[in-house]
Amino acid sequence: MRKQTDTREKLLCTAMSLIWQSNYTSVGVNEICKQAGVTKGSFYHYFETKADLYYAAVLHAWENTKLELEALFTSGLTPLERLETLIDMILGHAQVKEGDCSAASNQKVVGCPVFTSGGQCGCDEDKVRLVAQEMTEHKIAYDIRLIQGLKDAGLLNGDPDVSQLARLMYQYVQGLLIYGRIYNDLDRVKADLRDGIYRLIDLKQEYRKSAAPVRAEVA
Repeated sequence: MRKQTDTREKLLCTAMSLIWQSNYTSVGVNEICKQAGVTKGSFYHYFETKADLYYAAVLHAWENTKLELEALFTSGLTPLERLETLIDMILGHAQVKEGDCSAASNQKVVGCPVFTSGGQCGCDEDKVRLVAQEMTEHKIAYDIRLIQGLKDAGLLNGDPDVSQLARLMYQYVQGLLIYGRIYNDLDRVKADLRDGIYRLIDLKQEYRKSAAPVRAEVA
């Protein structure tokens, strides 16, 4: 017999996986329950609405992301190494992994479920909007730590406003992931992610890696 905690965990993970691969508005309670292998009665035992489940699922997923980010910032890497590692992490999270159910539909780029869900729901779903705001602030706080480290190490040009750069970097990354998802093409993200971040934070030229080659457009 499945433990109650296992049932709740399964609902959280399934909801986040399905929404990540599709979107908040398209994924319904019936599909979540079916994929999780639980009854609707079990769903409503833990959550009153899909928004309640989504809010809890995002917080649950954030705990894993937070551990990954804390490991990065306490790893002893130099500020420049942290930047390059974070860029690789972004690309890794954006890519559909082999075996994901979304791979069956030829989807290659998943983007950020929290950012896209918050934008889709706007003010109609308070919990969805609020958790998107919370996660945005959490992630920007890590970008501030990253950029402050680069600035303190003398790797940036001028005397930039670190908080503003962190906001701009977050906005740029999320927009680029949506662009990649529209074209279902991770190469478009790879081509612009690294160079775009370099330009936004104004990393000194001698510390920049060569940008990924841009593929020729099909006429």
